Amino acid sequence: MVELILFSLIVVAGTCGELCVSRAMKAVGEVKDFRPPAIARVIVRALRVGWMWAGVGMMALAFFSLLGALSFLNVSFVVPVTALSYVAGACGAVFFLGERVSPRRWLGVALVAVGVTLVFLGKR
Repeated sequence: MVELILFSLIVVAGTCGELCVSRAMKAVGEVKDFRPPAIARVIVRALRVGWMWAGVGMMALAFFSLLGALSFLNVSFVVPVTALSYVAGACGAVFFLGERVSPRRWLGVALVAVGVTLVFLGKR
């Protein structure tokens, strides 16, 4: 049961965090100037967007859940199972960010899901 909770937190919080950060950076705008003062301005603008803070918080929750899982499970099991975040990320990109995902990408997402299933079934 603890495993399921930790994996859910890793996948859901991590993916939600990435989606929030993506939304924040879309609000900030494209980075075109990579000189230090320009980068500093982008960082300041990003820190003023609420989505950025939500994203960082959720990614922190996912990170600490990953640490918890790694404290008692094998890395050869944990890392492949967390690949479900790729599946969640594609779904989140469509429903939360309104992105279009090509059929070829969906095929890749399906292959990842099959791979995670094989890893999970091989644990028992």
